[in-house]
Amino acid sequence: MTLQIPFDNSYAALPPAFYSRQVPIPVAAPRLLAFNRPLADLLGLSDLPDEAALARIFSGNEVPAGATPLAQAYAGHQFGGFSPRLGDGRALLLGETLGTDGLRRDIALKGSGPTPYSRRGDGRAWMGPVLREYVVSEAMYALGIPTTRALAAVATGETIYRETALPGAILTRVAQSHIRVGTFEYFAARGDRDGLQQLYDHTRARHYPEAETPLELLQAVIARQASLIAQWMAVGFIHGVMNTDNCQVAGETIDYGPCAFMDTWHPDTVYSSIDHQGRYAYSNQPHAVTWNLAKLASALVSLEADPQAAVPPYQQAIEAMPGQITAQWLARFRAKIGLTARADSDTADAQLIADLLDLMQAQKLDFTNTFRALSGPAPRDAFLDRDAFDGWNARWQARLVGETTPQARMEAANPWIIPRNHRMEEMISAAVAGDMAPFHRLMEVLATPYRAQPAQSSLTLPPTEDQIVPATYCGT
Repeated sequence: MTLQIPFDNSYAALPPAFYSRQVPIPVAAPRLLAFNRPLADLLGLSDLPDEAALARIFSGNEVPAGATPLAQAYAGHQFGGFSPRLGDGRALLLGETLGTDGLRRDIALKGSGPTPYSRRGDGRAWMGPVLREYVVSEAMYALGIPTTRALAAVATGETIYRETALPGAILTRVAQSHIRVGTFEYFAARGDRDGLQQLYDHTRARHYPEAETPLELLQAVIARQASLIAQWMAVGFIHGVMNTDNCQVAGETIDYGPCAFMDTWHPDTVYSSIDHQGRYAYSNQPHAVTWNLAKLASALVSLEADPQAAVPPYQQAIEAMPGQITAQWLARFRAKIGLTARADSDTADAQLIADLLDLMQAQKLDFTNTFRALSGPAPRDAFLDRDAFDGWNARWQARLVGETTPQARMEAANPWIIPRNHRMEEMISAAVAGDMAPFHRLMEVLATPYRAQPAQSSLTLPPTEDQIVPATYCGT
C-alpha cells in the first residue's frame, strides 16, 4: 500500500530564485520511531500503510507521488550578524496539503541530507534533537501555543558524527509555512524587488489576505508575534536562538534547537549553549522579536513607491510593538493569578504580578509549580518565606474580590506539567538505548498539560541538583 498525500503545492510554483530542487538522500535502514496519527488525519492522509512503508516515506527513501522536494532559500541575522545566504541546509519541503480543516500546511523533512545551502555540513540530524523537537512541539500545541508540529520521527540506521558518534534520525515537520523574516531579507539584500514583490504576494495570499499593503502585512505579523512571545513567557518557554531565520511570519514557534522550559524562576535565564551574551534570554525575548521585525520592516518598505518617504509609518509600527507585547503579557499573567482586566488597573496589576515574581526569584521557586499552586488548596506551602507570601497574598485576595471563577481561570492558564529538561534528557538516553517507553509516557502526559494527573506527579518535579541541565544545544 502506498501512502496517499493530497499535495497541493504553491511554493514550488514560485520562480527558481526561491529554492533549489533537491531530492532526499536515501538512508541505510529506516525505522519508524513515532508517528502522529491525529495530525495525519488533520492533513487528510488516507489509507495509512504499515510502519515499514511509513519509515521509507518519512526518511526520504521513497518520495510520495505529487511531492516537489525543494530546499528553500533565505538569509538571516544570526545573533545580530547578517548572513546573506543561509537556506535549508538539512531540510526539504516535500509539499503542501489542504487539511480537513481547510488550512494549508507544509510537510517538510529535517535531517534528510545535504543541500546546496549546507555550507560543508552533512545535512543530517541525530536522534536526540529529533525526539526533543517532536516532544516539545507537540507539547506546545497541547498548551495552545501556535507552533509547528511533528508528524513522524524515523531512525536512519546510520551513524553521524558530531562531538562523538551518534544515531541518525529524521523529523517530519508540519507548518503553516516555512516563510521567515530571513526569506524577506534574502531578496531585499539582493535588491531583487521583483522577487520581494512575489514573496509579499505569496505571503499575503497564504497568511494575511486582509493585508492590502506591505505596511498592513507588517502590522499583521507584529500582532501575531506579539501574542506569540507573550504566550511563550506565560509558560516559561525560552526559544534560545531567535535569529531572523527562525522567526516565522505566520506566527508559529519554529526551529526547536536549544530551547527549554524554565525550572527555577529568574528573568535572565539562558539555556542555549551558543548564547554566550544572553541575547535571547527569557526576559530579552520581547526585545529580540521587535528587533527581528524591524528587519522585516526594512525589507517591506523597499516595496513602496518612495521607500524613504514611507519610512515613518513603518518605524511607528515597530516602535508600537513593545507596548503590544506588554499588553499581551499583562493579559496572560493576569489570567495566571485569576484576574481579568478592570478599568485603570493595569499599573496596579502589573505591580502585583511583578512583586510575585520578585518573591519567587528571591526564594528560587519553580516557575510552573508555583503558579499552579496558586489555584490549589494551600498556595502558602509553595513558598519558603511564608510571611513574605502572606503580605503579597493579602493584596492579591483584595484584588480578587468581585472576580468570578478565578480558580478555573488559573487552572486554564497554568499548566500542571511542562516538558522539563531533565526528563527530556532521560527520554533521549533511553531512546538511544532502544527504549521508547519514556518517550511514549511523556507524549501521553503532555497531551493534556492543564489537567492534573496524580499518577504521573514525578514528571512535574523540578530537577535535583545532579539532574539540572545547564545547557541545551542545536541539533536538528
